[in-house]
Amino acid sequence: MNQAIKRVWIALTMLFVICLGGLSYIQFFNAETLNDNALNKRQLFREFDLPRGAILVDGKPIAESVETDDGQFNFQRKYTDPELYAHLTGYYSLANGTTQLESKLNDWLTGSSSDLLFDRLAGMFTGQKAEGASVELTIDGKLQQAAFDAIPDGLRASVVVTDPKTGEILAMVSKPTYDTNDLAVHSTSKAAENMKKISDVEGLSPYVNPAIGDLVSPGSSFKILSTVAALESEHYDMDTVISNPASATYPGSSDTMNNFMEGICGRRSEATLEFIFAQSCNTPFMEISQKLGLDTFADVTERFGFGQQLDIPQSVTPSQFPTKDITAAQLAQMAIGQYNNKVTPLQMNMAAMAIANDGVIMKPNMVKKVTAPDLRVIEEPQPEKFSTATTPEVAADLKELMKGPVESGTAMNAAVPGVDLRAKTGTAQVRTENGTPIVNSWITGFAPADDPQVAITVTIQQVDYNTGHNTAGAIMKKMVEAVFNK
Repeated sequence: MNQAIKRVWIALTMLFVICLGGLSYIQFFNAETLNDNALNKRQLFREFDLPRGAILVDGKPIAESVETDDGQFNFQRKYTDPELYAHLTGYYSLANGTTQLESKLNDWLTGSSSDLLFDRLAGMFTGQKAEGASVELTIDGKLQQAAFDAIPDGLRASVVVTDPKTGEILAMVSKPTYDTNDLAVHSTSKAAENMKKISDVEGLSPYVNPAIGDLVSPGSSFKILSTVAALESEHYDMDTVISNPASATYPGSSDTMNNFMEGICGRRSEATLEFIFAQSCNTPFMEISQKLGLDTFADVTERFGFGQQLDIPQSVTPSQFPTKDITAAQLAQMAIGQYNNKVTPLQMNMAAMAIANDGVIMKPNMVKKVTAPDLRVIEEPQPEKFSTATTPEVAADLKELMKGPVESGTAMNAAVPGVDLRAKTGTAQVRTENGTPIVNSWITGFAPADDPQVAITVTIQQVDYNTGHNTAGAIMKKMVEAVFNK
């Protein structure tokens, strides 16, 4: 064999080995990843002619596959009350892939889960197509509708309601929203056209559930965590008198932190946490942040869930409390929920859950049970502890402090006669337009205080102060009324 032929033979052999290795990797090692990829249309084509399982609320389907005679596929995905549940279900689309629960629950819904192996084997012998399992959500349909109705159209807002004792998510709603049926159509050109219309709506992304995906400055609602840090330390208790100047200069800066000028913080130049928390005074938290330091705040936020991955089973964006290269001035800003302190609405709901549940956060969960086609229950998640955020004693102190905003402070417009609501409001300035501050408005809390049944969080993004503050409280009030039939 001459040298040229030998070289060609070696090159061809190497190419064969590379091709064989690549195919082996794709078929045996990377197959699951490729199958789960939302952009993998081959997988979708294979699945579209299967009777996909339903997603249920209160025993009724909010997403199901119905038979169709359009000539393309045997089944069409249909969504009931689609705008009410769009951010939860996501969509199952030939043109746009799958998102949200349609994606996260795909193994159960398609019947490809290992829990349904025997069903698939039985189908091979009977000739019947394997059906997917149905997934019942923990969502309370009436509370979901109440939350949707409570948010005025035109606002960018989210409402989250949970059971603090179990972590079950009872309602999770965001506006603006969209009709998931528009993306489930079999016509790829029509689906693409509808996707463009949806994507053009300001503040709306069909790929993001805002309640768990939007990172928003929490403003003074974060003072729940800052107060936990203070009370856990040796420096502060419920009777400690803290300086409360109208303004204070940030460390190493000529800029100042101010108390809300339209509030009543200015009536006291020093005060205990009871007054400071109820009226949401800012400047005492500058002193607290400097005395406690960054590490203390970092420890508290981690226990409350910041920076941690969480599936409900939708993937929750981790909330952020930066700890690298943070100056004393920036720490003071983060202590009142500003600068780069960013949270999801669910995160601040978890803060309320912690105080309501004696310092323990139960893992948020949206799946009640999974039922096989033969009606046997194959999965029924049980309540699971997520973390111990603080001690029962500190939680009891915060529970007492959270009475003040509702009775005589910044959350008075959320009060419902006959219900002992505990809450904390928040306002985070985003920017100024024509001299008007544009803010994120918050209220998070729980009720009733002696036996908490629900934790409720309301977030409104990028509105003027009066609209945000008044509307957040009004939404909270409507939700409390809906829960307790007031």
